Amino acid sequence: MSAPPLKKPIVTEREARQVAEAAREQDWRKPSFAKELFLGRFRLDLIHPHPLPTDEAVRRGEQFLSKLRDFCETKVDGALIEREARIPDEVVAGLKELGALGMKIEPKYGGLGLTQVYYNKALALVGSASPAVGVLLSAHQSIGVPQPLKLFGTDEQKQRFLPRCARTDISAFLLTEPDVGSDPARLATSAVPDGDDYVLDGVKLWTTNGVVADLLVVMARVPKSEGHKGGITAFVVEATSPGITVENRNSFMGLRGIENGVTRFHQVRVPAANRIGPEGTGLKIALTTLNTGRLSLPASCVAAGKWSLKIAREWSAAREQWGKPIAHHEAVGAKISFIAATTFALEAVLDLSSQMADENRNDIRIEGALAKLIASEMGWRMADELVQIRGGRGFETAESLAARGERAVPAEQLLRDLRINRIFEGSTEIMHLLIAREAVDAHLSVAGDLIDPDKSLQDKAKAGAGAGVFYAKWLPKLVAGPGQLPSSYSEFKQAGVDLSPHLRFVERHARKLARSTFYAMSRWQGRMETKQGFLGRVVDIGAELFAMSAACVRAELLRSRGEHGREAYQLADAFCRQSRLRVDELFTRLWNNTDDLDRKVVKGVMAGSYEWLEDGVVDPSGEGPWIADTTPGPSERENVHRTIG
Repeated sequence: MSAPPLKKPIVTEREARQVAEAAREQDWRKPSFAKELFLGRFRLDLIHPHPLPTDEAVRRGEQFLSKLRDFCETKVDGALIEREARIPDEVVAGLKELGALGMKIEPKYGGLGLTQVYYNKALALVGSASPAVGVLLSAHQSIGVPQPLKLFGTDEQKQRFLPRCARTDISAFLLTEPDVGSDPARLATSAVPDGDDYVLDGVKLWTTNGVVADLLVVMARVPKSEGHKGGITAFVVEATSPGITVENRNSFMGLRGIENGVTRFHQVRVPAANRIGPEGTGLKIALTTLNTGRLSLPASCVAAGKWSLKIAREWSAAREQWGKPIAHHEAVGAKISFIAATTFALEAVLDLSSQMADENRNDIRIEGALAKLIASEMGWRMADELVQIRGGRGFETAESLAARGERAVPAEQLLRDLRINRIFEGSTEIMHLLIAREAVDAHLSVAGDLIDPDKSLQDKAKAGAGAGVFYAKWLPKLVAGPGQLPSSYSEFKQAGVDLSPHLRFVERHARKLARSTFYAMSRWQGRMETKQGFLGRVVDIGAELFAMSAACVRAELLRSRGEHGREAYQLADAFCRQSRLRVDELFTRLWNNTDDLDRKVVKGVMAGSYEWLEDGVVDPSGEGPWIADTTPGPSERENVHRTIG
């Protein structure tokens, strides 16, 4: 007889932070360009010359892309998927036949063994045909069963599950719960040991692919007991196991074709052999999986930018206002320039981060997170600008445009589809905190005990001595650098365009960013973690500097290979000039902002001081609790899970 499931944990803010910190990778065994950037060290040598895939990787990748393009053009009807809010079974079957489910799985397990670079190119291609299909493939491979097993699975688990994932079985990743988002310390789904099995009880929310999945990666809490370390643990679970019910197929403002649901586990038996890694390592597995898994999201944003540029160019040449095409009006032209320059930069960030992931010589946990952050924010802005360029037609649906005889351009759908990118796989706000924690890691490792209220005076004194040695060496290096020498980075002056001033800007402002971070830690000490507005701006500055660096390095790569070098330099120059304006504004807002006033207003709002401001409207919301009841127990709803043969 199994033990009763765990009660929902009640944790303090400090305990929640400790859980997140314990799951974080602590060591930096390999160099990181972005980490060095936040420390004020512009290590251009880590990304330049731009790393490149092998000839064999290119051959295999291009061969698959050719087949995938033909499939997308002839078999994927994005308008149909949007209209019916479902990917046809025959499309999924065709993807299986192509081997698209196994793009990242090694050939010895039946996969294609594509590099991260070509996997992202494939996701961008299929996502341009239908974002829902892109999400299906991404959720399956980027965070579903294949990636955790690749990194942490046993040989036996890989042999059992990876061939299925490569050709026939769809997988899903189940972490989020109705009352648990980015605070996993409150995870309530339990996995109680019972002989050679674990017994799962709980409810998981927003399970992308969960409605059609054959295999699940489930995060559940194992209670600590004799012989069991306990803690949040990862399991591979057969989706058709007795006791699993998909209680709802969720629908959203965008990505209408995705198979996202609510999954209930009631006394679901999972063999101990299906546990991934030791007990208590589930969060570490999830976070490590996301280091590269997050790169699939920028791929969709790059695809969106490329399509937005195409539509903006064609439409702005055809549409005339006041005697000339609207592209030649400065107000519209600025938007087109932003889309073109930003698309170039995002592709540079994506390809650079992906190639570094493939080579495995750099730690890219910050690069991957920055890529996700800047791509999701800029992707949304590009789509918004496209809608504005299209005017009323941008707000009109493609179906309506076609019905009255015009080209069916789904600009408003793009806006709806991209909006989720700023939320899932780490919302912008969470990404700010996650990246900020990594960015200040060096400071906390030498001075953390100084600002920890639980540390003794002896510990603080020891930390103070260590910090003194570190900062005595580090701070003087932030005063001057190559960014102040007019001749620095002169090799980036080609094709009549000089990118070297932008790299000097990056070097100077990396040092300025590090000085600002140090000053803030000195000023706020233990309260630094509560200054989320400040930390968010620090991270946004780092993201811009990273993107500028990637854009310049990519432009030089293309020039050296004779691939549109002049045009690449022009686009990199435009992006860097636009980015520098954003960086200057962000630096100003580090110290000149409304953060303190905003906190006062929020207190007033939550205290009801401004309720009078809400008068004069009706609330169209329906009845029901803010968060659904997730009490463990048998399901009382119909199982809407379906298997795609």
